[in-house]
Amino acid sequence: MPVLKQAYDVARQRQARVVFPEMDDPRVAGACTRLRAEGLCQPLPLDDPTDAQLATLIEARGLKEGIARRMLQKPLFRSAAMVAAGEADAMVAGADSPTKRVIEAAAIAIGLAEGVTVPSSFFLMRFPNGRDMIWADCAVNVAPDAAMLADIARASAASAKALLGEARVALLSYSTGASGSGASVETVAQAAEATGFPGPIQADAALNAGIAAKKGLGNGDANTLIFPSLDAGNIAYKLAQELAGAQAIGPMLQGFRRPVCDLSRGATVEDIVASTALCIAMT
Repeated sequence: MPVLKQAYDVARQRQARVVFPEMDDPRVAGACTRLRAEGLCQPLPLDDPTDAQLATLIEARGLKEGIARRMLQKPLFRSAAMVAAGEADAMVAGADSPTKRVIEAAAIAIGLAEGVTVPSSFFLMRFPNGRDMIWADCAVNVAPDAAMLADIARASAASAKALLGEARVALLSYSTGASGSGASVETVAQAAEATGFPGPIQADAALNAGIAAKKGLGNGDANTLIFPSLDAGNIAYKLAQELAGAQAIGPMLQGFRRPVCDLSRGATVEDIVASTALCIAMT
C-alpha cells in the first residue's frame, strides 16, 4: 500500500489532536479545514497557557518558573508545551517559522527520545515508479560527527519502521568498505560500527543488488539512506526532485519524545495535509 494512503488510514483511525501554532497563516488554516473535513485529525489552535504546561516545563524540563512563564507567551513554545503536557498528540509548525526555532521549542519543551543526543530530519521521497524511501539528514545537521551520524541513522530507522514497515538502512559515502579513505569515510565507518548498519557504502551498492554483491557489502535494497553531510543530502534530494520527478515530503523532524513536524516555508495546503498525516502515523 502506498505510504501516504497508509498514513491517511492510520490518521483516520487515531484521530490525533494536533496543535498548529500558525493557524493565522491562510495555508495552515486551509489545511486544518481539510484535515477536519476528511477526518484525518483534530486540529487544535493555541489557547491560553495552562497550569499543566507550566508544570511540565518546570518539573519535567527543569526550568525556573519565571523563564517557563515567559516561554509560554511564545506560540512555538506553548505549542510544544501542549504536546509535552499531553494536551496535544503532535505539533505541526514551520510554515512561518525558521526550522531552528521549531527545533529549539521542541528540544526545550518536549525533549529528545531516550538514547538520542541530536534532533534530525528526513524527507519521505516518493518516486514516479511507486518507490518510497527515507532520506536523512537533508535539512538540519550540517556536518555530523560519527556519534551524531549514528543518532541520525537510528532515528531514521525508527521513522522507516513506522512509515515503511521496515528499515533497510545504508550509511552512504564515496567509498564502499575500505575502497577509499579520508576523514568523512572514517566518520561514516565509525557510525556504521556503532549502529550495525551497512557503511560506508556507495549509493549504487546501496540500491543495486548486483553491485552490492560485487562490492561485498549490503544487499542492494536500502529504503533508508543516511547522507554523510547536509551538503550531500540536500543536493541529492533536490536533484531527485528535478531530474527524477520525485516528490519530497518534509522535512519531518525526528528524535524527539513526541512527534513534531517542521514544514517548509513554501509548503502548500497539500504539503501540510500530507506532512500532518505522516506525523500522526509516527505517533
